Amino acid sequence: MSTKESYDDSKMGMKVEHDTSIESEIQGSELLALQKKAVRKIDFIVIPLLTMFYLLSFLDRANIGNARVAGLQKDLKMTNHQYSIALTVTYVPYIACELPSNLLIKKVGPHRLLPGIVFAWGLVTALQGLVHNYSGLIATRFFLGLCEGGLLPGIVLYMSAFYKRDQLQLRLALLFSATSLAGAFSGLLAAALVKLDGRHGRPGWAWIFILEGVFTSVFGIFSFFVMPASPHQVKALSTAENQAVAEMLRLDGNDTTTHEAFSWSSILSAFKAPHVVLLCIPLFFSGVTLFGLAFFVPSIVNAMGYSPVRTQLMTVPPYAVSFVVSLCLAYVSDRYRIRGPILFVTGVIATAGYAIYLTHTKVHILYGSLFLQIVGVYASAPTLSAWMANNAQPYYRRATAIALAFVFSNLGGIVSTWIFTNPPRYTTATRLNLAFAAGLCLFAVIVDVYLIIQNRRKAEILASPNYGRNGEDSAEEQKRLGDKHPKFKYML
Repeated sequence: MSTKESYDDSKMGMKVEHDTSIESEIQGSELLALQKKAVRKIDFIVIPLLTMFYLLSFLDRANIGNARVAGLQKDLKMTNHQYSIALTVTYVPYIACELPSNLLIKKVGPHRLLPGIVFAWGLVTALQGLVHNYSGLIATRFFLGLCEGGLLPGIVLYMSAFYKRDQLQLRLALLFSATSLAGAFSGLLAAALVKLDGRHGRPGWAWIFILEGVFTSVFGIFSFFVMPASPHQVKALSTAENQAVAEMLRLDGNDTTTHEAFSWSSILSAFKAPHVVLLCIPLFFSGVTLFGLAFFVPSIVNAMGYSPVRTQLMTVPPYAVSFVVSLCLAYVSDRYRIRGPILFVTGVIATAGYAIYLTHTKVHILYGSLFLQIVGVYASAPTLSAWMANNAQPYYRRATAIALAFVFSNLGGIVSTWIFTNPPRYTTATRLNLAFAAGLCLFAVIVDVYLIIQNRRKAEILASPNYGRNGEDSAEEQKRLGDKHPKFKYML
């Protein structure tokens, strides 16, 4: 209903009625336009940096698969069992430092900690190219995991401070699509770098590690100077844009202008939250399938009878398709504020891919099934990460939940290193991945149903005539309870 105010215009000698509801609408549209402009500026600064971080991270962790095809295993006289050990060693320190790193990031500052992580692991990656034996490889893989472990949970936590909940998955998809680009780029880059075989007495596979690692460290140094510490310290934003972003985040339940003291109870509450625990299970499934493809796609394609260089090139198209599909699904997920249904769709796509690979023998069909596997698996990762980050508040509860997400994902990564035991078809791995892809579909439904029930319970509490009489609706109480507060609506 319109509200009108009357006042005398002395110059015109007449009474003018002023419609304040229209003025409010104009102010609201101006604020919305200001927020959109500010978010675009943040996108141009933050997303390219973080995407490059993750692209380099995945490239430097998974390029051992390309190096294996290029002769790493043969030159270091490694068995298949030893190769799996080398992959597993990376995950142990990687998992161990994910939660501590996420809890430390606020104290140190993400603009310092994340670039420091990038620089350190790049240095270790380059050192992998200097190893002469299996023991040296094991040592460098251990320190690679130790240096890199805090990166991905730190990135997701950092991004969750810059964007509303329904803006997050598309940005995460851009980030996670870096894994698709890394898979494609890794093959192209490896095909070029192996031609340096013999330069300065180093084999072609060593140059994959050396040159990729040096570039990573240089980029880490560069990012120290350009990465903003928080949404309120983005130099490109005007004062008005800064205020508009702060208000946008506050209305979304993510007030980044106030300080939250460290709290063990907030950390422990994440371990006891049913939806956090439930989401950790499909994250484990996703880790098995995702890292299995990251490490073994070159070996799978090579087993189809292609030469090493041809193998590197043949890994590119499935990842390129995955990049496009991931972005499309993420747009739909944010646009309609749905996570579970998108996860179900990605699970179905991956399940179909594994089923085709398991039941056919023709090379072109096997290769075609990789398109479905990679598309389904790689599109599920941003969906799960956004879902976890969306439904955990306040800050330290969210930081813990995000870290747990990647702990379970990387536990799945450990499993993936041990299941590719029977080349060339890798039947055992395919069967397990088929089961885990189907598991993504199942838990998409289970988690969705649980959150629907919780939202209905919250709606009943809000509808109660006694609600708010004892201060339950205060800003302090909303901040203390976070996602447990009745006004916090879980994203489905």
